[in-house]
Amino acid sequence: MKILVPVKRVIDYNVKIRVKPDGSDVELSNVKMSMNPFDEISVEEALRLKEAGLAQEVVVVSIGPAKAEETLRNALAMGADRAILVETDDTVEPLAVAKILKSVAEAERPGLIIVGKQAIDDDSNQTGQMLAALLNWAQGTFASKIVIEDGKATVIREVDGGLQTISIKLPAVVTTDLRLNEPRYASLPNIMKAKKKPLDKTSPSAFGVWTAPRLKVLKTEEPSGRKAGIKVKSVAELVEKLKSEAGVL
Repeated sequence: MKILVPVKRVIDYNVKIRVKPDGSDVELSNVKMSMNPFDEISVEEALRLKEAGLAQEVVVVSIGPAKAEETLRNALAMGADRAILVETDDTVEPLAVAKILKSVAEAERPGLIIVGKQAIDDDSNQTGQMLAALLNWAQGTFASKIVIEDGKATVIREVDGGLQTISIKLPAVVTTDLRLNEPRYASLPNIMKAKKKPLDKTSPSAFGVWTAPRLKVLKTEEPSGRKAGIKVKSVAELVEKLKSEAGVL
């Protein structure tokens, strides 16, 4: 079985986000970028399945600028076998990403696609579900455990009420949650070897997908600082402040 893993280049989660002075977007110049944390978990899970003898090849794919090659090289250093870069400078929205991934999946014919449940830059949480719908494949979202056996995947999902266990037929799309695993660090020798591993480059036009964004950002601004809390002496005083000051009652 082949496993396909989409990865995205985002601002590193340790970096404090700054808004551009004109409010048009967040500042990306001279900012540390890295692989989306949920995608790191996806790569790690694919590698574990391969190491368990349940997959023969792990292919990673990224849709973004030329600098996304660095993110793919990191996935190769972790242990992925091949990488595909769909190069575009456009801001690609989830539906366009899903359409491109559908074309890649039809060409690669994986038995399983493992997708991070969301990217930490836009928090859309849409790509995996859209991809499953476009491929007409089964899906398991928010996975905290994946077991592959007899052509099926047993997925334990994190839901509001606790955990839910579902069984889905392969091929399928699974989106990963934070508690699925702990991603490994790439060793220096593997980082050097990753520079020689295959990396195919293509473009969205090769798949006939229009990537220009349909949504327009009007303004970006930082959230206002939180005000200090106060203590009240009674429930009556609390209710009064909620009415007169907070205006929520």
